[in-house]
Amino acid sequence: MDKGFHIRILTPADYAAMLDIYKPYVISTAITFEYDVPALNDFSERIKNISSHYPCLVCEKDGEIIGYCYSGIHRVKTAYQWSTECTIYIAQSYHGKGIAKELYKALFAILKLQGFVNVYAGVVVPNPQSEKFHIKSGFCETGLFEKIGYKLNGWHNLKFFQLILNGHSANPIPPVSIGEVEKTPAFKKILEKVNNG
Repeated sequence: MDKGFHIRILTPADYAAMLDIYKPYVISTAITFEYDVPALNDFSERIKNISSHYPCLVCEKDGEIIGYCYSGIHRVKTAYQWSTECTIYIAQSYHGKGIAKELYKALFAILKLQGFVNVYAGVVVPNPQSEKFHIKSGFCETGLFEKIGYKLNGWHNLKFFQLILNGHSANPIPPVSIGEVEKTPAFKKILEKVNNG
């Protein structure tokens, strides 16, 4: 990745730029099943709630946010707590520059540090570019929900991918929040490695 790019944990000042990146995906694609662009207050509250427990990373270049990713709850019941879902959006003018790869690399290292075991990604298909990207990132296909969402005058399939971060041990320790690892040396090394590697 170009050394002019820098990956870091988000701050509230990033919410508006993140929404600007997300907006064209809502308006013009079925990549997200959201119909309407959320208001900034609603989007900010959504990201704030997610980032209280899960990592949320932004990539910036010359002070401009050009991509972001985060992990969030997979299912609400207690037995699912070791599993999480990931989301990533890159500004359209920065596709194909290795930003998504580096964001995912940092995200998964942090999730592993927190103690998560499984990461899931839902990809609206067909989307050969995203499917190939997730396979190259270490995911395996786990299932297909046929015609699960209707948007832009058509029914869409959703394919799920799984990445295993930690072993499926007996009596696993519950994952810790992002706040518990954010100030550790191991966390700092993850971001140093991705930004200087």
